[in-house]
Amino acid sequence: MTRTVELGVQGMTCASCVGRVERGLSKVEGVDQATVNLATERATVTYDPEQTSPQALMDKVKAIGYEPVTGTLELGVQGMTCANCVGRVERALKKVDGVLEATVNLATERASIRYLPASVSPGQLKAAVRASGYEILESEAGKDRTDQEREAREREVRELRRAVTFSAVFAIPLLLLAMVPMLYMPFHMWLTGYVDMGTLNWVMLALAAPVQFGPGLRFYRLGWKSLTHRSPDMNSLVMIGTSAAFFYSLVATVAPGLFPEGTAHVYYEASAVVITLILLGKYFEAIAKGRSSEAMKKLLSLQAKTARVVRQGQELEIPTDEVLIGDLLAVRPGEKIPVDGEVMGGNSFVDESMITGEPVPVNKQAGSGVVGGTINQNGAFTFKATRVGADTALAQIIKLVETAQGSKPPIQGLADKVVSVFVPVVLVIAALTFVLWMVFGGQTALSFALVNMVAVLIIACPCAMGLATPTSIMVGTGKAAELGVLFRNGAALEGLQGVKVVAVDKTGTLTKGRPELTDLVTTAGFDRTQVLSLVAAAEGQSEHPIALAIVDAAKREGLMIPVPEHFEAVPGFGLEARVAGHLVQVGADRYMTRLGLDTAAFTAQAHGLGDEGKSPLYAAIDGQLAAIIAVADPIKEGSLEAVSALHRQGLKVAMITGDNQRTAHAIARQLGIDEVLAEVLPSGKSDAVKALQAQGHKVAFVGDGINDAPALAQADVGLAIGTGTDVAVETADVILMSGDLRGVPNAYALSRATLRNIRLNLFWAFAYNIVLIPVAAGVLYPAFGWLLSPVLAAAAMGFSSVFVLTNALRLRGFRPPVRPGPVTAPALPSSPLHA
Repeated sequence: MTRTVELGVQGMTCASCVGRVERGLSKVEGVDQATVNLATERATVTYDPEQTSPQALMDKVKAIGYEPVTGTLELGVQGMTCANCVGRVERALKKVDGVLEATVNLATERASIRYLPASVSPGQLKAAVRASGYEILESEAGKDRTDQEREAREREVRELRRAVTFSAVFAIPLLLLAMVPMLYMPFHMWLTGYVDMGTLNWVMLALAAPVQFGPGLRFYRLGWKSLTHRSPDMNSLVMIGTSAAFFYSLVATVAPGLFPEGTAHVYYEASAVVITLILLGKYFEAIAKGRSSEAMKKLLSLQAKTARVVRQGQELEIPTDEVLIGDLLAVRPGEKIPVDGEVMGGNSFVDESMITGEPVPVNKQAGSGVVGGTINQNGAFTFKATRVGADTALAQIIKLVETAQGSKPPIQGLADKVVSVFVPVVLVIAALTFVLWMVFGGQTALSFALVNMVAVLIIACPCAMGLATPTSIMVGTGKAAELGVLFRNGAALEGLQGVKVVAVDKTGTLTKGRPELTDLVTTAGFDRTQVLSLVAAAEGQSEHPIALAIVDAAKREGLMIPVPEHFEAVPGFGLEARVAGHLVQVGADRYMTRLGLDTAAFTAQAHGLGDEGKSPLYAAIDGQLAAIIAVADPIKEGSLEAVSALHRQGLKVAMITGDNQRTAHAIARQLGIDEVLAEVLPSGKSDAVKALQAQGHKVAFVGDGINDAPALAQADVGLAIGTGTDVAVETADVILMSGDLRGVPNAYALSRATLRNIRLNLFWAFAYNIVLIPVAAGVLYPAFGWLLSPVLAAAAMGFSSVFVLTNALRLRGFRPPVRPGPVTAPALPSSPLHA
């Protein structure tokens, strides 16, 4: 069977483009026909789905040189209860022509869809979800989506609380009536002396029916839908199990003569108490799911609702989403900064901890950048809006965290495959349990067959399996965001923990990325301050980075920098200037030799500077050797601590740099770096990463510049310094918002902690079922006489889900191995980040 799909194609300008796209698509194996319309910018393709796919067609369009049009959509899905529900919604969405990818997250209750807008509309995608038996959380005018989701979750918690309370009112007396006489014979004798068993059965029916057809109706409604869609889930198991117990008991109550003498037992307490306990588990689960998104709530709460805009000299308070680029905004002490911008006037300290992970407020003055969502401290200032709406740093962070929380790591693939066949297998096991007990159960075969079948159905509910991975991902990525580490997706979170080598770019990552004056040692008779002032004045006429570093150092020390009366560059040697009546000459040792000056006094210092990778310069004033000077790209604060922490974690650290061997090895010695790849051309950094990968290790690369983008893409995991360039940040899998290298060991430690958490969750979810399903079926009865009551099965099932959620919440207490130091706010890309 063939299918037809429509692709949006951008970039076509003429009939030649049309022909090129048509010919390219027609060459794809499996394509029967391809026609392209220039006016609508659409390609209509008929293809064999067994030979090719829409993704392959899109790849071909891109390879030809044009841009295929895709859309993304996030839908809130209500009514999902377990891993089977997730699978059913995903399958329904993927069956829609034009859907490229669909992932559903049980913990966030969201579906993320990538699709072809030319082939399918959002309305069709919503219809597919509804047709699979679930509801869409529609957005309401004037309401934020996250507010709606929070309200829906709170409503679910309230409804579950009412259902549990109602069920408990009937189930507790029912449990006492059924169990106490069995456990305490005097009470049994007393009770049967007043009430015969027939009447007692009717009383228990009266207590069980409101639970079965009150709160229990939800399982009928959802379970029946699942069965009609041939995708049985948790609700189907509960519906079948409790119905079997209830209706068997009903027949035993209404027509006990249909059963052999002494076998007309009732199991009302099994149906009613099971429903109550499952609802109680779902109630605790809903509360825990709300807590697991706590970090996301913190991020969302940072967004300011209103902004104070200065227009025509007056301050107007308007909604933040109405602020325009270029608007002048006023911020008072204690207020949230509404959007990103640049300070125009005033002075204050700003708390940027939720953006950078740093607790120390940052000083802001004219020219400083400010980030929306951060909190002004004690001063007031005005700033110009430079990024608004979805372009702000906070909006991008929220988008990245949401994307990561909604994505699936590779480890989830195994769980999905198991879950897809799990419930049908459980139904088969339950049926076999019933048949085997009927055959070998003796006089009480029917009772044993029923009880054990119900226990199997209840114990096997796959709730814990569906929650095992997404809850850990939610909490882990949320905690990472609090620490200033952004994971783009679950694959990055999983991939980082498997890394064995961390390759680090030098300039801007290990070092500050700009030259600074590091050393100035004077000879006897010369004042350091005066020498620096004169040398800065001479260097002030040059645009060389070394000259700028010396001038910046003089300015930082508050020195007066006179204007030279004369300036002359001496090619290949240095410079000469006359400043405030003094002759100032600055250059390398060969320049001093040319001037007839002996530099032997500084031999020890020169060797020491050389060992540190610094190239010494000399200054002569009025014909006398005055000072030795070193300008270098200094190591960033925290680089040594970061490298040491990575070593403690068992990782090998390599440095990739374009610098010369001597400088590179000097930096490596200071930091304890294991391997140095120096004199690497910008185009060769990705090859350097390949060389490390060829040693058989997974490699993470940390960089910040445009020239780092190929290496970030080549690495198994790319980590970008958030204060770096847009291109580097766009290419990376992990973003270190603070610009501090100490974020790398923290990200690695959190990745390992999250994966350990996921593995423990999956082990518990699967091992619990593997161990307890046979017990519920009665395999221990011949040897020990042990059977698992459906009531205990329901309690164990609820406990397994709560355990998985509680275990995931432990990640909220994660403590980073290294505490980053104070930094400035990050410079995120001007365009939204795309995961």
